[in-house]
Amino acid sequence: MNTTVTVSGTVSGSASGPASGQATEADGQAEGERALRHVHRCVAELRRGAAALLLAEDGAWLVAAAELASPATLARLDALGAQAPLLLLAPARAAAVLQGPAPGGADVAAVAFRLPAGVTPSQLRALADPTAEQPTQRPDLAGPAPAQGAAAAIQLAKLARLLPAVVVAPVDTAGDAAGFARRQDLLSVPAAKVLGYPDMVAATLTRVAEASVPLEDSAATRIIAFRPADGGTEHLAIVVGDPWKAGEPPLVRLHSECFTGDLLGSLRCDCGPQLRGALKLMADEGAGVLLYLSQEGRGIGLVNKLRAYELQDGGADTHDANTRLGYGADERNFMIAASMLRDLGFDAARVLTNNPDKVAALEACGIAVANRVAHAFPPTQHNARYLQTKAERFGHLF
Repeated sequence: MNTTVTVSGTVSGSASGPASGQATEADGQAEGERALRHVHRCVAELRRGAAALLLAEDGAWLVAAAELASPATLARLDALGAQAPLLLLAPARAAAVLQGPAPGGADVAAVAFRLPAGVTPSQLRALADPTAEQPTQRPDLAGPAPAQGAAAAIQLAKLARLLPAVVVAPVDTAGDAAGFARRQDLLSVPAAKVLGYPDMVAATLTRVAEASVPLEDSAATRIIAFRPADGGTEHLAIVVGDPWKAGEPPLVRLHSECFTGDLLGSLRCDCGPQLRGALKLMADEGAGVLLYLSQEGRGIGLVNKLRAYELQDGGADTHDANTRLGYGADERNFMIAASMLRDLGFDAARVLTNNPDKVAALEACGIAVANRVAHAFPPTQHNARYLQTKAERFGHLF
């Protein structure tokens, strides 16, 4: 995990001293926030089926999400592209399409395929989505995908919580990317800003609201909302009692939101019992902090989690279902949790978890973990396989 978040700026001229330093810091913060907004806007373009312009070291690329690209968007890529559009798939999904090992293995950001003439949106979705009706004909492999451009294009789709499969077309901007984007009514973003987004967004979280919210298991509770500078989804700190008065690091749980388990009471996972059990334990102890992180499905989003469930119903376990969609086994960004804890005034914690990766991630982000507090619940007939996978494939300790 990259745990260093650096946002810098420069000020022209020869000014020096505190005023210059303050200006440099302010300029750097403003530049970082602008970069976040550019990424967020391009994410929105992909989510509505349109294309965005990605500016990489290896060229400028039009990018559209394979699962949402409309006929008009495909025609636009074909018309503006300097070469025929390509389909980029994450390596695990490419291997499934090829029905064999993907070139480069897991070390490459994406595998490039040539698109057949007249490709349709339904054909693209079949190539991108393992839960859709699968293609009857495999596309041909293209040459190596552009390294930085491919990584950023796939990352853009992931940030949009879409399948990590994109259609790209290189474009010739004649050295004027801004002018090209303006003339073609395109939103553009540097690839480096897309790749640096996870750590940048964690560094911009600010408190936007808080209130006392008595809960069934914890009457003395406040909820504090944190919002990133790009206007993205808020994360919540649920503060039980007064953890600042404790004589030791507070009891802390990092809880990724789970709509199905937390709200609907799904029996496929143990998220609901973990959430309510953590709050009760903190109330019994007198204090604690539960960070409710907007990172559904280990960071792949609710729609993709439902797709993973469909793959699990076909025999895949939790780990393999995520990777067959083209995602990593765990896509969460725990820099967000570390930033929230520091804002609350904590640089150490007792972490309520069975996942040693959470402990390692917090420590890598500069939060000292005094100890791990076990947090397990008995399996049921519905989640026994899920919990077994957690232990065997993700290293959870039960």
